[in-house]
Amino acid sequence: MRIAQVTPLWERVPPPAYGGIELVVSLLTDELVRRGHEVTLFATGDSLTLAELESVHPRAIRTDPTVKEYQVYESLQLAQVYERSHEFDIIHSHMGFAALPFAQFATTPTVHTLHGVFTPDNEKLFSYARSQSYVSISDAQRDPRLGLNCVATVYNGIDVDSYKFYAKPNDPPYLAFLGRLSPEKGPDHAIAIAKRTGLPLKMAGKIDVVDRQFYEEVLAPQIDGEQIQYLGEANHVEKNTLMGQAMATLFPITWKEPFGLVMVEAMAAGTPVVGMRLGSVPEVVQDGKTGFLCETIDDCVAALDRLAEIDRAMCRQHVIENFSVQRMTDGYEAVYRQLLGETMFPASEQLVGQLN
Repeated sequence: MRIAQVTPLWERVPPPAYGGIELVVSLLTDELVRRGHEVTLFATGDSLTLAELESVHPRAIRTDPTVKEYQVYESLQLAQVYERSHEFDIIHSHMGFAALPFAQFATTPTVHTLHGVFTPDNEKLFSYARSQSYVSISDAQRDPRLGLNCVATVYNGIDVDSYKFYAKPNDPPYLAFLGRLSPEKGPDHAIAIAKRTGLPLKMAGKIDVVDRQFYEEVLAPQIDGEQIQYLGEANHVEKNTLMGQAMATLFPITWKEPFGLVMVEAMAAGTPVVGMRLGSVPEVVQDGKTGFLCETIDDCVAALDRLAEIDRAMCRQHVIENFSVQRMTDGYEAVYRQLLGETMFPASEQLVGQLN
């Protein structure tokens, strides 16, 4: 197949540190190339890929202070993609709602992966384009109110082999938190859990401009550098070590997380996840087997007393079976074939994926 992969320009593909969408796109794109597909990646010019790379900007816009209007570059990229739409069998957009107006008038089919959440503003555009083809990254992400044409749920995947497995946690023990330091991710809840238990907490993640006030007013006064430590942004190896050596990774979110790649990365390292029963968490974590699903901070504290029940090898096996890059790519190949129809791909050639 001739496939266009289109990703936001905010981060490089793959991201040097934080960037779940860009990591997923990188893994999917390279695996599709390995499987013999002709793939063009539309991303930042500093991206690293096995595919043909096309870009309207030389580097990640998040790192470029000269860019004042991100939407200009986003529009330029999408114009480039759809001017060349006849060159592709299918266009795969990871751009949220931005590609919807372009795809509405293109003859080449577009599939949109829903990486984010619906808001009162963007759902107006999603409703307008409800008949386009969407892939959800969890069943919990779907919103029946909008009536979107969700053709499949395909869980995000990781390269499991790139994560070192830790059969035992570090001694002395500690808790880990990794993610944006924003209210919806619950870093303040992670601090509260650590303080209730007396355990050290090691935190890593980026602080976006919109979250700077939350960090300075709520989190910073509690970070003492001893029991509560903030380590800054972490690259792949640092993340793996941080979570792998932890007795548990805390995921005390306050919103309906569409997926939460951190949970998968933690379990790949062998570390159980203690998280709130919100959004996709029940689809990712097996309660009592790879972690614990909680309703309150009290539940999270109590769950830490049960960590001896978790087999760390089972955590990793759960990821291999359900959240590998191979499993994810199988799912997307099945989606592409479904949308292109049996005239191009006979039924005997179609892959069994994660179609609903």
